Amino acid sequence: MAEIILNAEERDEFGKGAARRIRRADKVPAVLYGHGADPVHLTLPGHEALLALRQENALLTVRVAGAEDRLALPKEIQRDPIKGFLRHVDLLLVERGEKVTVEVPIEFAGAPAPGGVINEERTHLTLQAEATNIPARIEVSVEGLQIGAQVAAGEIPLPPGSELEDPADALVLSVSAPAAEEPPEPAVEEGAEDGAAEDGAE
Repeated sequence: MAEIILNAEERDEFGKGAARRIRRADKVPAVLYGHGADPVHLTLPGHEALLALRQENALLTVRVAGAEDRLALPKEIQRDPIKGFLRHVDLLLVERGEKVTVEVPIEFAGAPAPGGVINEERTHLTLQAEATNIPARIEVSVEGLQIGAQVAAGEIPLPPGSELEDPADALVLSVSAPAAEEPPEPAVEEGAEDGAAEDGAE
């Protein structure tokens, strides 16, 4: 996974009013913490941060003038529920060679045997991986799987250096037959309905 450089600024203004001013300037309030260090409050460039954080588990190089570059992973991202812009970002400080626990998206590839329907029981796997070598996705082949087949987390090949944190028997997908369609309601002719109504009236 490629590292993404974000040029940040340290900030000493806090509270809702300060956060609104930062966002009006097309920037994002953020905090960087971890490894027992004091939290560092930052301002990130809005557009660059939005693009960077579209990628899950993006490894960020946080660059602040006058300080050493620091590596970080997004820990919590708050987005505006309507417009989608970033409201606040929590960043977790990491080091090269350090192992971290992350959720990696699953990508299903291929097609099951004819007539089979894939039921995706999970969309992510929880892995432990080196901070600088987090897989972008885990590919799971469903090619040719028969109806009734199941795939558990422990059966999925992982990239080198990654370890499964989820239970090995956690169900990831299953293959079932298509759901049977209910037969349509029998049509009732208008004349028959009228006749039934007349019988009732009598």
